[in-house]
Amino acid sequence: MRSDTRAPLILRLLAIGGLLFLHLPILLIFLYAFTTEDRSYQFPPPGLTTRWFAVAWNRPDIWPPLWLSLKVAFMATGLAIVLGTLAAAAAAMARARFFGRDAISLLVVLPIALPGIITGMSLRSAFAIMEVPFSTWTIVLGHATFCIVIVYNNAEARLRRLSGPLPEASADLGANGFQTFRHVILPNLGSALLAGGMLAFALSFDEVIVTTFTAGQQATLPIWMLGELVRPRQRPVTNVVAMEVFAATLLPILAAYYLTRGGDDTAGGGK
Repeated sequence: MRSDTRAPLILRLLAIGGLLFLHLPILLIFLYAFTTEDRSYQFPPPGLTTRWFAVAWNRPDIWPPLWLSLKVAFMATGLAIVLGTLAAAAAAMARARFFGRDAISLLVVLPIALPGIITGMSLRSAFAIMEVPFSTWTIVLGHATFCIVIVYNNAEARLRRLSGPLPEASADLGANGFQTFRHVILPNLGSALLAGGMLAFALSFDEVIVTTFTAGQQATLPIWMLGELVRPRQRPVTNVVAMEVFAATLLPILAAYYLTRGGDDTAGGGK
């Protein structure tokens, strides 16, 4: 009887400890965005102020990396939605098993499992061999390698819950493959595609490793932050920017969660 009452308490304490381990560093970043000390991380902070938000707003070196990060994230997300949706739809419409199908599915999702440094090095080598100069598009292509997988996984998960006879019924009624995709499959993917796009945007916006190998002399906002950490001028400004990145990634992730948590009820609803 005693062991039955202790087990939940131990589990609660372990869960709380895990959450604190994950989130206390984030809370410290928020705290030191308000410190009056601009050179060291003295704890507790000697004082609190909001002046670093105005300093960050007026720093001209922050805005170009921010706009570049937003531009790349939107472009990579758009590309991922198109290609990821087509790949998932093709997999759903070709339900028959054939030799190599599992290998093809593995190749589609492999980029998200590979270490970022491997993806970055391979892309940099490919661009060098093809003599492709570094530009915004090289960053977009690098980010699209994993953003496509995010959209594909969301779309495929929704399509697995889609009623099996629907594509066949559409074909029996005389619809071709494009009409089936447009009027049957695509309407059922609405929230899944939106959630996948939001997750892809969040991952692209704060990507560092792949960007390092594909950006050349350009600097996205995470690359700018990394440089500021190595050669700090005003540490609290970096923390202010980190708060903005946190918000820019957290909000799409929360929206994606709420859009897909009821997926079992909405799949096949023809939204």
